[in-house]
Amino acid sequence: MSRKLKAIDVIDVLSDLFILRGVLGHVRSDNGPEFVAKAVRAWIGAVGAKTAYIEPGSPWENGYCESFNSKLRDELLKGEIFYTLKEAQIVIESWRRHYNTVRPHSSLGYRPPAPETVLWPAVQPRPAPPAIPAVAPRPSMH
Repeated sequence: MSRKLKAIDVIDVLSDLFILRGVLGHVRSDNGPEFVAKAVRAWIGAVGAKTAYIEPGSPWENGYCESFNSKLRDELLKGEIFYTLKEAQIVIESWRRHYNTVRPHSSLGYRPPAPETVLWPAVQPRPAPPAIPAVAPRPSMH
């Protein structure tokens, strides 16, 4: 994992998504350099989609992302100093898991979005032994 996305990274991800879900009519994105690159715009046009950029300074055009970015910044980034990229990856992944499974969300009535499940018993049961065919008792010769 690197620190920045490049245009080719965006094209790789979009091509995988388009293969799985079909080509979209529009690709909405911010005006980040990886999305406004000529190669990305050309590729999006070549596959038959159109671009729909969010105007700079218009968070209302992408409220979900803006809300998430605000929470990420306030709940994690403002309180951390990362000394290595690996440390940042581990801490951010831990926060992401907490955000998506434990942290209550007001839009869900203060319930977590996808609570983790615990299988009980913790140890998975062993498969049943193979059935032994019933054998009729032999008649005794006494």
